[in-house]
Amino acid sequence: MRGGRARWKIENETFNTLKNQGYHFEHNYGLGKKNLSLIFAMLMMLVFLVDQTQQLSCSLFQAVWTKLRSKRALWERMRSLFKEFAFESMQMLYQAILYDVKFQSPIILYDTS
Repeated sequence: MRGGRARWKIENETFNTLKNQGYHFEHNYGLGKKNLSLIFAMLMMLVFLVDQTQQLSCSLFQAVWTKLRSKRALWERMRSLFKEFAFESMQMLYQAILYDVKFQSPIILYDTS
């Protein structure tokens, strides 16, 4: 009984996260292609796995998430920075958010040599 309830809790929380916390899992990405919706679903699950791994093991990610107080704020901040700048790594992106790096003009943060 306890095992069943634990599994139900895990499944319920996972699907709730995928549906209501920015992943929009219920959306149909079919667009008339036979297997496109399956590919998008698999990619979304891969993103979810990476996200969950970062939440558990990346202290920099945890610090940025704590600072911004919500995942939605975190994703919006990341999206806005991605639109304007190129980052060499996720670490650079997280540091820019955590330390409130202000860029004077659009610059590229990677070595082109």
